[in-house]
Amino acid sequence: MGGLKKSYGQHLLVSPGVLKKIAQSLNLEEGDTVVEIGGGTGNLTRALLEYPINRLYVLELDPEMVKRLMSIEDNRLEVIEADASSFDFCSLGEEVKITGNLPYNVGSLIVENVVKHYRCISLGVFMLQKEVALKLCGKGEIGWLTVFLNTYYEVEYLMSVPPRFFIPPPKVDSGVIKLIRKENPPELNLENYKKFLTSIFSMRRKMLKKKLPEDTLTEAGIDPSLRVEQLTTEDFLRLYNVFNTSQKRRKIG
Repeated sequence: MGGLKKSYGQHLLVSPGVLKKIAQSLNLEEGDTVVEIGGGTGNLTRALLEYPINRLYVLELDPEMVKRLMSIEDNRLEVIEADASSFDFCSLGEEVKITGNLPYNVGSLIVENVVKHYRCISLGVFMLQKEVALKLCGKGEIGWLTVFLNTYYEVEYLMSVPPRFFIPPPKVDSGVIKLIRKENPPELNLENYKKFLTSIFSMRRKMLKKKLPEDTLTEAGIDPSLRVEQLTTEDFLRLYNVFNTSQKRRKIG
């Protein structure tokens, strides 16, 4: 198992049971196009290829691991040396399923990029640091990314995975989450929506009326004395739409 690099945040999952559960959770069917992020030595790659899928694209940043993955002989497999935090997933198909044991240091950036490509990603199963995985499910102290993700996907916590199932063992537990795209996701300018959420989540202890005009909050049906963690994803969405409309009105006025 030599050649693991700290800079890539690599911890290889070596538990056959967990690998099998991740593959099963993707509900793989004949004809599916699957994207795996961070193939490493190919443990999950091989588990995915046991299903009658049409195509498996594996994104891997480490050139040594790319060579290893390319040695797996299966004509459905294509290995791409690329950074998943900025990759255009929609270039691989109009409807893809996505999975991976995400590196701890860039897991959140990859999840953000998945949301930006929600139009072509119908389902995802990811392993992340447990604390991050729980946060993305809305458990514990949520952040802007929790809301960003939950606007487009139903997010479910599947299981916790202890350090002993990895080589080298990480210092913390991992968690597996499942994303199922919502049936009618909202059509939003994602960059503007992200800016709105990050600004609301900055200085999170302050009441909403210190961050937004009270008339905007009232119009959205939200108590101005609330704080960010007291709002639901639906509240944020309604608030964003009212805020956006009022911004346009101000420009016209």
